[in-house]
Amino acid sequence: MRSITKRYGNHTVLNNISLSVAGGDVVSIIGSSVSGKTSLIRTINALEPMNSGKIILFGESYLSAGDDPDHRRVRSGVRRIGMVFQNFILVPHLSVVDNITMAPQYHRQDSPQAMRDGALGLLDKVGLLAHADKYPHQLSGGQQQRVAIARALALQPDIMLFDEPTAALDLELVGDVLKVIQRLAKEGMTMLIVTHEMDFALNISDRVIFMQGGHLQLDVLPEVLRNHANPHETLQRVRKFMGITSGL
Repeated sequence: MRSITKRYGNHTVLNNISLSVAGGDVVSIIGSSVSGKTSLIRTINALEPMNSGKIILFGESYLSAGDDPDHRRVRSGVRRIGMVFQNFILVPHLSVVDNITMAPQYHRQDSPQAMRDGALGLLDKVGLLAHADKYPHQLSGGQQQRVAIARALALQPDIMLFDEPTAALDLELVGDVLKVIQRLAKEGMTMLIVTHEMDFALNISDRVIFMQGGHLQLDVLPEVLRNHANPHETLQRVRKFMGITSGL
């Protein structure tokens, strides 16, 4: 991301953001509810237009301010980026397996049987194979979010974006979703995760990004946050925000 700026009217929600993410990196994005975190990742997959700046994807120009989101170049890039939202947004009248095959069918990715087989494999991956023919209302919130992750993986993306994937879940349902994300990290998936799960961010991330008021205030390794020998003011503020104590 190069010099990304985004405004709603006179309100700047992303202020000259530049960010590089290497293949296989897991980057957690933290900050208050009005810091610009969600706008940042929604800009990456063209769900939100930017006022200035551009995004380079795998060394090629992918998205610039003013681009038509339906342009072939943009759509081709979007297909390489999976997205999991805070609210699961499953299609209620489709079965779990049909929710997952919907995008591959739209893109005519394979034969119907091959797409179903692929969807069943993804359901097995997220621990829900036995629920393939159920409907979303028959699942818990945590199960629905795991279906949403499987759906995002169906187009075999190179990058996964997560927007507060556990925010809508009861506490007892959070763990199963986080385990799926941890498994993806171990498999080498490139991920940007907006999260309020601070221990999770410290343990899974290669880098932690702290945003405030539309600015990228800090881009740091988790071990730097844990090291209280560094008295840097911004580090101290982020440690306080994350609840990191000297005992960690």
